[in-house]
Amino acid sequence: MKMRKKISGLVLAITASIMASCGGGNSGVSPTTGWEYNNTDNGGFEVVDYADQAAGPGLVLIEGGTFTMGQVEQDVMYDWNNLPKRVTVTSFYMDETEVRNVDYREYLHWLRRVYLDYPQVYIENLPDTLVWLSPLSYNEPYVDYYFRHPAYDNYPVVGVNWKQANAYAAWRSDRVNEMLLIENGILDFDPNQLNGENFNTDAYLAGQYEGIVLQNLPSLDPNQGERRVRLEDGILLPKYRLPTEAEWEYAAFGLIGNTTEERLYSRRIYPWNGDFVRNDGAENGETARGQFRANFVRGKGDYMGIAGSLNDNASITAPVDSYWPNDYGLYCMAGNVNEWVLDVYRQQSAIDMEDFRPYRGNIYTTKMRDEEGNIMEKDSLGRIRYRELNEEESMNRYNFRRSDNRNFMDGDMKSSLIEGNDWTGEEIPGSSKMYYQGNGAKHTGITSLVTDNTRVFKGGGWNDRVYWMSPGTRRFLDENASRANLGFRCAMIKVGSPSGL
Repeated sequence: MKMRKKISGLVLAITASIMASCGGGNSGVSPTTGWEYNNTDNGGFEVVDYADQAAGPGLVLIEGGTFTMGQVEQDVMYDWNNLPKRVTVTSFYMDETEVRNVDYREYLHWLRRVYLDYPQVYIENLPDTLVWLSPLSYNEPYVDYYFRHPAYDNYPVVGVNWKQANAYAAWRSDRVNEMLLIENGILDFDPNQLNGENFNTDAYLAGQYEGIVLQNLPSLDPNQGERRVRLEDGILLPKYRLPTEAEWEYAAFGLIGNTTEERLYSRRIYPWNGDFVRNDGAENGETARGQFRANFVRGKGDYMGIAGSLNDNASITAPVDSYWPNDYGLYCMAGNVNEWVLDVYRQQSAIDMEDFRPYRGNIYTTKMRDEEGNIMEKDSLGRIRYRELNEEESMNRYNFRRSDNRNFMDGDMKSSLIEGNDWTGEEIPGSSKMYYQGNGAKHTGITSLVTDNTRVFKGGGWNDRVYWMSPGTRRFLDENASRANLGFRCAMIKVGSPSGL
Protein backbone atom coordinates (compact mmCIF):
# COMPACT_ATOMS: atom_id res chain seq x y z
CA MET A 1 0.00 0.00 0.00
CA LYS A 2 2.83 2.42 0.81
CA MET A 3 4.41 1.75 -2.60
CA ARG A 4 1.12 2.43 -4.38
CA LYS A 5 0.65 5.69 -2.46
CA LYS A 6 4.18 6.76 -3.34
CA ILE A 7 3.58 6.01 -7.01
CA SER A 8 0.23 7.79 -7.06
CA GLY A 9 1.78 10.84 -5.44
CA LEU A 10 4.59 10.82 -7.96
CA VAL A 11 2.19 10.57 -10.90
CA LEU A 12 0.22 13.50 -9.52
CA ALA A 13 3.45 15.48 -9.13
CA ILE A 14 4.43 14.71 -12.72
CA THR A 15 0.96 15.65 -13.93
CA ALA A 16 1.13 18.94 -12.00
CA SER A 17 4.57 19.62 -13.46
CA ILE A 18 3.27 19.07 -16.98
CA MET A 19 0.17 21.20 -16.43
CA ALA A 20 2.15 23.98 -14.76
CA SER A 21 4.88 23.94 -17.37
CA CYS A 22 5.81 27.29 -18.81
CA GLY A 23 7.70 25.93 -21.81
CA GLY A 24 11.12 26.90 -20.54
CA GLY A 25 10.12 30.37 -19.36
CA ASN A 26 7.25 31.12 -21.75
CA SER A 27 3.71 31.87 -20.55
CA GLY A 28 2.45 28.38 -21.39
CA VAL A 29 1.32 29.57 -24.80
CA SER A 30 3.26 28.95 -27.98
CA PRO A 31 4.76 32.26 -29.16
CA THR A 32 4.62 31.01 -32.77
CA THR A 33 1.06 29.64 -32.97
CA GLY A 34 -0.76 31.08 -29.95
CA TRP A 35 -1.88 27.58 -28.94
CA GLU A 36 -1.64 26.69 -25.26
CA TYR A 37 0.82 24.03 -24.21
CA ASN A 38 -0.28 21.03 -22.11
CA ASN A 39 -3.98 21.49 -22.88
CA THR A 40 -5.92 18.32 -23.61
CA ASP A 41 -8.72 20.35 -25.23
CA ASN A 42 -6.49 21.46 -28.13
CA GLY A 43 -4.60 18.21 -28.72
CA GLY A 44 -2.34 18.05 -25.69
CA PHE A 45 1.09 19.06 -27.01
CA GLU A 46 3.26 18.62 -23.90
CA VAL A 47 6.16 20.81 -22.81
CA VAL A 48 7.81 19.92 -19.49
CA ASP A 49 9.26 22.35 -16.99
CA TYR A 50 12.90 21.26 -17.16
CA ALA A 51 15.40 22.78 -14.74
CA ASP A 52 18.79 21.25 -15.55
CA GLN A 53 20.46 17.93 -16.17
CA ALA A 54 21.13 15.84 -13.09
CA ALA A 55 24.54 14.25 -12.69
CA GLY A 56 24.47 10.49 -13.21
CA PRO A 57 25.92 8.17 -10.55
CA GLY A 58 29.65 8.64 -10.10
CA LEU A 59 29.87 11.72 -12.33
CA VAL A 60 31.31 15.20 -11.70
CA LEU A 61 30.41 18.26 -13.78
CA ILE A 62 33.32 19.57 -15.85
CA GLU A 63 32.49 23.12 -16.91
CA GLY A 64 33.92 23.59 -20.38
CA GLY A 65 35.87 26.37 -22.00
CA THR A 66 38.88 27.11 -24.14
CA PHE A 67 42.38 25.84 -23.37
CA THR A 68 45.67 25.10 -25.09
CA MET A 69 45.72 21.40 -25.75
CA GLY A 70 49.04 19.58 -26.13
CA GLN A 71 52.62 19.75 -24.98
CA VAL A 72 53.63 21.64 -21.82
CA GLU A 73 56.82 19.70 -21.08
CA GLN A 74 59.90 18.90 -23.13
CA ASP A 75 59.21 16.26 -25.78
CA VAL A 76 61.76 13.79 -24.44
CA MET A 77 60.40 11.00 -26.63
CA TYR A 78 60.70 13.16 -29.78
CA ASP A 79 57.27 12.01 -30.93
CA TRP A 80 56.14 15.48 -32.04
CA ASN A 81 52.58 14.24 -31.69
CA ASN A 82 51.15 16.80 -29.28
CA LEU A 83 51.90 20.23 -30.70
CA PRO A 84 50.02 22.93 -28.75
CA LYS A 85 46.72 24.09 -30.22
CA ARG A 86 43.92 26.18 -28.73
CA VAL A 87 40.57 24.40 -28.73
CA THR A 88 37.19 24.64 -27.03
CA VAL A 89 35.65 21.83 -25.02
CA THR A 90 31.99 22.16 -24.05
CA SER A 91 30.76 21.19 -20.60
CA PHE A 92 30.40 17.49 -19.82
CA TYR A 93 30.34 15.04 -16.94
CA MET A 94 33.18 12.69 -16.01
CA ASP A 95 33.67 9.89 -13.51
CA GLU A 96 35.20 11.06 -10.25
CA THR A 97 37.40 7.96 -10.23
CA GLU A 98 38.60 5.23 -12.54
CA VAL A 99 36.22 2.28 -12.98
CA ARG A 100 36.93 -0.22 -10.20
CA ASN A 101 37.26 -3.99 -10.17
CA VAL A 102 34.01 -4.28 -8.22
CA ASP A 103 32.21 -2.09 -10.80
CA TYR A 104 33.35 -4.29 -13.66
CA ARG A 105 32.45 -7.48 -11.76
CA GLU A 106 28.93 -6.10 -11.31
CA TYR A 107 28.79 -5.75 -15.10
CA LEU A 108 29.99 -9.31 -15.66
CA HIS A 109 27.50 -10.63 -13.10
CA TRP A 110 24.67 -9.01 -15.05
CA LEU A 111 25.92 -10.40 -18.36
CA ARG A 112 26.14 -13.94 -17.02
CA ARG A 113 22.77 -13.73 -15.27
CA VAL A 114 20.82 -12.25 -18.19
CA TYR A 115 22.42 -13.77 -21.29
CA LEU A 116 22.00 -17.40 -20.29
CA ASP A 117 21.67 -18.53 -23.91
CA TYR A 118 24.62 -16.41 -25.04
CA PRO A 119 27.53 -17.27 -22.72
CA GLN A 120 30.00 -15.89 -25.27
CA VAL A 121 28.88 -12.35 -24.36
CA TYR A 122 30.16 -12.88 -20.82
CA ILE A 123 33.34 -14.58 -22.00
CA GLU A 124 34.15 -11.86 -24.57
CA ASN A 125 33.98 -9.17 -21.89
CA LEU A 126 36.20 -10.82 -19.29
CA PRO A 127 39.33 -8.75 -18.57
CA ASP A 128 42.59 -10.31 -19.68
CA THR A 129 44.22 -11.16 -16.35
CA LEU A 130 47.29 -12.51 -18.14
CA VAL A 131 48.42 -8.92 -18.68
CA TRP A 132 50.16 -9.23 -15.31
CA LEU A 133 52.61 -11.87 -16.50
CA SER A 134 56.20 -10.93 -17.20
CA PRO A 135 58.92 -13.45 -18.14
CA LEU A 136 61.34 -12.26 -15.45
CA SER A 137 58.88 -11.28 -12.67
CA TYR A 138 56.85 -13.38 -10.24
CA ASN A 139 53.49 -11.77 -11.00
CA GLU A 140 51.39 -14.95 -11.19
CA PRO A 141 49.44 -14.16 -7.96
CA TYR A 142 47.96 -11.04 -9.60
CA VAL A 143 46.50 -13.21 -12.36
CA ASP A 144 44.24 -14.95 -9.84
CA TYR A 145 43.75 -12.34 -7.15
CA TYR A 146 43.86 -8.79 -8.55
CA PHE A 147 40.48 -8.80 -10.29
CA ARG A 148 38.57 -11.19 -8.01
CA HIS A 149 39.82 -10.77 -4.45
CA PRO A 150 37.87 -8.27 -2.27
CA ALA A 151 41.15 -6.72 -1.15
CA TYR A 152 41.31 -5.16 -4.63
CA ASP A 153 37.62 -4.20 -4.96
CA ASN A 154 38.35 -0.46 -4.98
CA TYR A 155 41.37 -0.70 -7.27
CA PRO A 156 41.10 0.22 -10.97
CA VAL A 157 40.15 -2.57 -13.34
CA VAL A 158 42.90 -3.35 -15.87
CA GLY A 159 43.25 -5.82 -18.71
CA VAL A 160 40.20 -4.27 -20.40
CA ASN A 161 40.53 -3.35 -24.06
CA TRP A 162 38.96 -0.34 -25.74
CA LYS A 163 36.00 -2.29 -27.11
CA GLN A 164 35.22 -3.80 -23.73
CA ALA A 165 35.37 -0.36 -22.08
CA ASN A 166 32.82 0.96 -24.59
CA ALA A 167 30.55 -2.05 -24.02
CA TYR A 168 30.69 -1.40 -20.26
CA ALA A 169 29.71 2.25 -20.80
CA ALA A 170 26.72 1.22 -22.94
CA TRP A 171 25.59 -1.28 -20.30
CA ARG A 172 25.97 1.33 -17.57
CA SER A 173 23.78 3.76 -19.52
CA ASP A 174 20.95 1.24 -19.60
CA ARG A 175 21.21 0.28 -15.94
CA VAL A 176 21.18 3.93 -14.83
CA ASN A 177 18.16 4.78 -16.99
CA GLU A 178 16.31 1.64 -15.88
CA MET A 179 16.86 2.70 -12.26
CA LEU A 180 15.57 6.21 -13.02
CA LEU A 181 12.32 4.71 -14.36
CA ILE A 182 12.08 2.53 -11.25
CA GLU A 183 12.74 5.47 -8.91
CA ASN A 184 10.07 7.46 -10.74
CA GLY A 185 7.55 4.68 -10.13
CA ILE A 186 7.12 3.86 -13.81
CA LEU A 187 8.74 0.41 -13.88
CA ASP A 188 9.28 -2.18 -11.16
CA PHE A 189 12.39 -4.28 -10.56
CA ASP A 190 12.53 -7.27 -12.88
CA PRO A 191 15.36 -9.63 -11.89
CA ASN A 192 14.03 -12.23 -14.35
CA GLN A 193 15.04 -10.37 -17.51
CA LEU A 194 16.46 -12.95 -19.87
CA ASN A 195 18.43 -12.79 -23.14
CA GLY A 196 16.84 -10.28 -25.54
CA GLU A 197 14.14 -9.25 -23.07
CA ASN A 198 16.28 -6.93 -21.00
CA PHE A 199 15.98 -3.19 -20.49
CA ASN A 200 17.74 -1.24 -23.20
CA THR A 201 17.21 2.52 -23.44
CA ASP A 202 16.95 2.61 -27.24
CA ALA A 203 14.61 -0.39 -27.26
CA TYR A 204 12.40 1.18 -24.58
CA LEU A 205 12.14 4.47 -26.46
CA ALA A 206 11.34 2.54 -29.65
CA GLY A 207 8.50 0.71 -27.88
CA GLN A 208 10.30 -2.63 -28.04
CA TYR A 209 10.69 -3.20 -24.30
CA GLU A 210 7.74 -3.39 -21.92
CA GLY A 211 9.01 -4.55 -18.53
CA ILE A 212 6.89 -4.62 -15.38
CA VAL A 213 4.88 -1.41 -15.67
CA LEU A 214 3.66 0.13 -12.43
CA GLN A 215 2.32 3.42 -13.76
CA ASN A 216 2.97 5.10 -17.09
CA LEU A 217 2.86 8.87 -17.39
CA PRO A 218 -0.50 10.55 -17.89
CA SER A 219 -1.05 11.66 -21.46
CA LEU A 220 -2.70 14.94 -22.43
CA ASP A 221 -3.36 13.55 -25.91
CA PRO A 222 -7.16 13.07 -26.02
CA ASN A 223 -6.64 9.83 -27.96
CA GLN A 224 -4.61 8.09 -25.23
CA GLY A 225 -4.96 7.99 -21.47
CA GLU A 226 -1.36 7.24 -20.59
CA ARG A 227 1.98 6.97 -22.32
CA ARG A 228 5.54 5.75 -21.97
CA VAL A 229 8.41 8.02 -21.01
CA ARG A 230 9.83 9.90 -23.97
CA LEU A 231 13.15 11.63 -24.51
CA GLU A 232 11.28 14.94 -24.34
CA ASP A 233 10.36 14.33 -20.70
CA GLY A 234 13.95 14.84 -19.55
CA ILE A 235 13.83 11.84 -17.20
CA LEU A 236 16.34 9.65 -19.02
CA LEU A 237 20.02 10.61 -19.01
CA PRO A 238 22.31 10.77 -22.06
CA LYS A 239 24.60 7.82 -22.65
CA TYR A 240 27.74 7.07 -20.70
CA ARG A 241 30.80 6.78 -22.97
CA LEU A 242 34.55 7.17 -22.98
CA PRO A 243 35.74 10.80 -22.91
CA THR A 244 37.33 12.24 -26.02
CA GLU A 245 41.03 12.97 -25.83
CA ALA A 246 40.35 16.71 -25.64
CA GLU A 247 37.80 16.25 -22.85
CA TRP A 248 40.10 13.99 -20.87
CA GLU A 249 43.07 16.34 -21.16
CA TYR A 250 40.95 19.39 -20.33
CA ALA A 251 39.49 17.70 -17.25
CA ALA A 252 42.89 16.42 -16.12
CA PHE A 253 44.54 19.85 -16.14
CA GLY A 254 41.73 21.33 -14.03
CA LEU A 255 42.62 24.85 -15.09
CA ILE A 256 39.47 26.17 -13.45
CA GLY A 257 41.67 26.54 -10.36
CA ASN A 258 44.15 28.76 -12.24
CA THR A 259 41.80 31.43 -13.54
CA THR A 260 40.55 34.81 -12.43
CA GLU A 261 37.54 35.78 -14.50
CA GLU A 262 38.80 35.23 -18.07
CA ARG A 263 42.47 35.31 -17.21
CA LEU A 264 44.52 32.12 -16.98
CA TYR A 265 47.44 33.16 -14.78
CA SER A 266 49.54 29.99 -15.19
CA ARG A 267 49.57 26.76 -17.12
CA ARG A 268 50.24 23.40 -15.50
CA ILE A 269 52.54 20.50 -16.23
CA TYR A 270 50.50 18.12 -14.04
CA PRO A 271 46.89 18.08 -12.80
CA TRP A 272 48.09 20.14 -9.83
CA ASN A 273 49.98 23.44 -9.55
CA GLY A 274 53.74 23.53 -9.51
CA ASP A 275 56.53 21.60 -11.14
CA PHE A 276 56.91 18.99 -8.39
CA VAL A 277 55.41 15.53 -7.88
CA ARG A 278 55.68 15.87 -4.11
CA ASN A 279 53.17 17.89 -2.14
CA ASP A 280 54.67 21.20 -1.09
CA GLY A 281 52.06 21.64 1.66
CA ALA A 282 50.71 24.91 0.31
CA GLU A 283 47.33 23.46 -0.65
CA ASN A 284 46.84 20.41 1.55
CA GLY A 285 48.34 21.39 4.88
CA GLU A 286 51.69 20.88 6.53
CA THR A 287 50.98 17.24 7.40
CA ALA A 288 50.85 16.49 3.65
CA ARG A 289 54.19 18.15 2.90
CA GLY A 290 56.58 15.89 1.00
CA GLN A 291 54.02 13.19 0.17
CA PHE A 292 53.72 12.02 -3.41
CA ARG A 293 50.71 13.29 -5.32
CA ALA A 294 50.36 10.25 -7.58
CA ASN A 295 51.33 6.61 -8.12
CA PHE A 296 54.27 6.19 -10.49
CA VAL A 297 57.84 4.84 -10.72
CA ARG A 298 60.14 7.15 -8.83
CA GLY A 299 63.28 5.77 -10.45
CA LYS A 300 64.71 2.56 -11.80
CA GLY A 301 63.63 -0.26 -9.50
CA ASP A 302 61.73 2.03 -7.07
CA TYR A 303 58.02 1.31 -7.30
CA MET A 304 56.97 2.01 -3.71
CA GLY A 305 59.81 3.37 -1.61
CA ILE A 306 61.52 2.15 1.55
CA ALA A 307 59.76 0.15 4.26
CA GLY A 308 58.52 2.47 6.98
CA SER A 309 58.35 5.36 4.53
CA LEU A 310 56.63 4.16 1.38
CA ASN A 311 56.66 7.06 -1.05
CA ASP A 312 53.32 6.47 -2.85
CA ASN A 313 52.14 3.49 -0.74
CA ALA A 314 51.45 1.40 -3.84
CA SER A 315 53.58 -1.34 -5.35
CA ILE A 316 51.19 -1.72 -8.31
CA THR A 317 47.90 0.19 -8.54
CA ALA A 318 46.30 2.04 -5.63
CA PRO A 319 42.62 2.49 -4.65
CA VAL A 320 40.93 4.79 -7.14
CA ASP A 321 40.33 7.57 -4.57
CA SER A 322 43.95 7.74 -3.42
CA TYR A 323 45.99 10.98 -3.20
CA TRP A 324 44.39 14.40 -3.76
CA PRO A 325 41.77 15.25 -6.38
CA ASN A 326 42.38 18.02 -8.87
CA ASP A 327 40.38 21.24 -8.98
CA TYR A 328 37.44 19.49 -10.68
CA GLY A 329 37.38 16.87 -7.92
CA LEU A 330 38.78 14.09 -10.12
CA TYR A 331 41.10 11.48 -8.60
CA CYS A 332 44.16 9.89 -10.20
CA MET A 333 44.16 11.86 -13.45
CA ALA A 334 47.92 11.29 -13.27
CA GLY A 335 49.46 7.97 -12.37
CA ASN A 336 47.82 4.80 -11.03
CA VAL A 337 46.63 3.59 -14.46
CA ASN A 338 46.60 5.06 -17.92
CA GLU A 339 43.11 5.56 -19.32
CA TRP A 340 41.50 4.83 -22.66
CA VAL A 341 39.93 7.75 -24.51
CA LEU A 342 37.55 7.67 -27.46
CA ASP A 343 39.87 8.94 -30.19
CA VAL A 344 41.61 7.16 -33.04
CA TYR A 345 45.32 7.97 -32.84
CA ARG A 346 47.09 10.09 -35.43
CA GLN A 347 50.49 11.65 -34.87
CA GLN A 348 49.41 14.93 -36.45
CA SER A 349 46.15 15.27 -34.52
CA ALA A 350 47.04 18.82 -33.52
CA ILE A 351 47.19 19.79 -37.18
CA ASP A 352 44.26 17.93 -38.70
CA MET A 353 41.64 18.30 -35.95
CA GLU A 354 38.84 20.81 -35.46
CA ASP A 355 39.21 23.48 -32.80
CA PHE A 356 35.65 22.98 -31.45
CA ARG A 357 35.04 19.69 -29.61
CA PRO A 358 37.96 18.01 -31.46
CA TYR A 359 37.64 14.28 -32.01
CA ARG A 360 38.82 11.74 -34.57
CA GLY A 361 36.80 8.54 -34.84
CA ASN A 362 33.35 9.45 -36.15
CA ILE A 363 31.39 6.68 -37.86
CA TYR A 364 27.90 7.99 -38.60
CA THR A 365 25.12 5.46 -38.14
CA THR A 366 21.35 5.34 -38.21
CA LYS A 367 18.76 2.94 -36.84
CA MET A 368 17.83 0.17 -39.25
CA ARG A 369 14.26 0.53 -40.56
CA ASP A 370 11.89 -1.59 -42.61
CA GLU A 371 10.27 -0.57 -45.91
CA GLU A 372 7.54 1.31 -44.06
CA GLY A 373 10.07 3.36 -42.09
CA ASN A 374 9.54 1.58 -38.78
CA ILE A 375 12.52 0.75 -36.58
CA MET A 376 13.41 -2.88 -37.17
CA GLU A 377 13.03 -5.48 -34.45
CA LYS A 378 15.80 -5.48 -31.85
CA ASP A 379 18.48 -8.16 -32.05
CA SER A 380 18.77 -11.32 -29.96
CA LEU A 381 20.60 -9.41 -27.21
CA GLY A 382 17.80 -6.84 -26.90
CA ARG A 383 19.60 -4.03 -28.72
CA ILE A 384 18.31 -1.80 -31.49
CA ARG A 385 20.23 -2.47 -34.69
CA TYR A 386 22.22 0.27 -36.41
CA ARG A 387 23.95 0.55 -39.78
CA GLU A 388 26.38 3.01 -41.30
CA LEU A 389 24.96 5.77 -43.47
CA ASN A 390 25.25 4.72 -47.11
CA GLU A 391 26.75 6.68 -49.99
CA GLU A 392 23.38 7.94 -51.20
CA GLU A 393 22.55 9.35 -47.76
CA SER A 394 25.91 11.12 -47.53
CA MET A 395 26.61 12.38 -51.05
CA ASN A 396 24.53 15.58 -50.92
CA ARG A 397 25.58 16.65 -47.45
CA TYR A 398 27.62 19.81 -47.08
CA ASN A 399 29.06 18.88 -43.66
CA PHE A 400 30.22 15.33 -44.43
CA ARG A 401 30.47 13.04 -47.46
CA ARG A 402 30.99 9.59 -45.95
CA SER A 403 29.98 7.69 -42.85
CA ASP A 404 33.40 6.44 -41.71
CA ASN A 405 35.60 9.43 -40.90
CA ARG A 406 38.33 7.80 -38.84
CA ASN A 407 40.76 8.31 -41.70
CA PHE A 408 39.42 11.68 -42.83
CA MET A 409 42.02 14.22 -44.04
CA ASP A 410 44.93 12.69 -42.18
CA GLY A 411 47.38 12.94 -45.06
CA ASP A 412 47.97 9.25 -45.70
CA MET A 413 47.57 7.37 -48.98
CA LYS A 414 44.06 6.11 -48.30
CA SER A 415 42.58 9.53 -47.54
CA SER A 416 44.56 11.28 -50.30
CA LEU A 417 43.86 9.05 -53.30
CA ILE A 418 42.91 10.97 -56.41
CA GLU A 419 39.59 10.32 -58.10
CA GLY A 420 39.58 6.98 -59.90
CA ASN A 421 41.88 5.29 -57.39
CA ASP A 422 40.53 3.04 -54.68
CA TRP A 423 41.91 1.35 -51.57
CA THR A 424 41.35 -2.38 -51.89
CA GLY A 425 41.86 -3.40 -48.28
CA GLU A 426 43.61 -6.52 -49.62
CA GLU A 427 46.67 -7.73 -47.73
CA ILE A 428 49.90 -8.42 -49.61
CA PRO A 429 50.75 -12.11 -49.09
CA GLY A 430 53.41 -12.60 -46.43
CA SER A 431 53.35 -8.92 -45.46
CA SER A 432 51.53 -6.49 -43.19
CA LYS A 433 51.28 -4.07 -46.12
CA MET A 434 48.19 -3.58 -48.25
CA TYR A 435 47.31 -2.86 -51.86
CA TYR A 436 45.61 0.15 -53.32
CA GLN A 437 44.15 0.21 -56.80
CA GLY A 438 45.17 3.01 -59.14
CA ASN A 439 44.87 3.39 -62.92
CA GLY A 440 44.08 -0.28 -63.31
CA ALA A 441 47.16 -1.53 -61.41
CA LYS A 442 47.86 -2.61 -57.85
CA HIS A 443 50.35 -0.66 -55.77
CA THR A 444 51.73 -1.40 -52.32
CA GLY A 445 50.75 0.73 -49.35
CA ILE A 446 52.96 1.54 -46.36
CA THR A 447 52.69 -0.61 -43.27
CA SER A 448 52.24 1.03 -39.87
CA LEU A 449 51.24 0.32 -36.29
CA VAL A 450 48.84 3.24 -36.64
CA THR A 451 45.54 2.14 -38.18
CA ASP A 452 41.90 3.13 -37.96
CA ASN A 453 41.66 0.76 -34.98
CA THR A 454 44.50 2.36 -33.00
CA ARG A 455 43.24 4.29 -29.97
CA VAL A 456 44.74 6.92 -27.69
CA PHE A 457 45.44 6.37 -24.00
CA LYS A 458 46.69 8.98 -21.53
CA GLY A 459 47.62 9.70 -17.95
CA GLY A 460 50.56 7.54 -16.94
CA GLY A 461 50.44 4.38 -14.85
CA TRP A 462 51.90 2.77 -11.75
CA ASN A 463 54.94 1.50 -13.70
CA ASP A 464 55.49 4.65 -15.79
CA ARG A 465 57.99 7.45 -15.23
CA VAL A 466 56.76 10.88 -14.23
CA TYR A 467 56.98 12.20 -17.80
CA TRP A 468 53.78 10.38 -18.77
CA MET A 469 51.79 11.99 -15.95
CA SER A 470 51.53 15.27 -17.82
CA PRO A 471 48.03 15.26 -19.39
CA GLY A 472 49.41 16.58 -22.68
CA THR A 473 51.40 13.40 -23.36
CA ARG A 474 49.75 10.70 -25.44
CA ARG A 475 50.34 7.13 -26.52
CA PHE A 476 48.44 4.59 -28.60
CA LEU A 477 47.44 0.94 -28.64
CA ASP A 478 45.26 -1.28 -30.80
CA GLU A 479 41.66 -1.25 -29.59
CA ASN A 480 41.72 -5.03 -29.04
CA ALA A 481 44.81 -4.93 -26.81
CA SER A 482 45.08 -4.38 -23.06
CA ARG A 483 47.72 -3.79 -20.40
CA ALA A 484 48.25 -4.12 -16.66
CA ASN A 485 48.62 -0.34 -16.32
CA LEU A 486 45.65 0.66 -18.48
CA GLY A 487 42.07 1.25 -17.29
CA PHE A 488 39.32 3.76 -18.04
CA ARG A 489 36.66 6.09 -16.72
CA CYS A 490 33.38 7.21 -18.30
CA ALA A 491 31.99 10.55 -19.40
CA MET A 492 28.60 11.98 -20.43
CA ILE A 493 27.55 15.00 -22.44
CA LYS A 494 26.12 18.03 -20.60
CA VAL A 495 22.94 19.08 -22.38
CA GLY A 496 21.59 22.61 -22.17
CA SER A 497 23.47 25.47 -20.53
CA PRO A 498 27.23 24.87 -20.11
CA SER A 499 27.12 26.34 -16.61
CA GLY A 500 23.71 25.00 -15.67
CA LEU A 501 22.25 28.49 -15.23
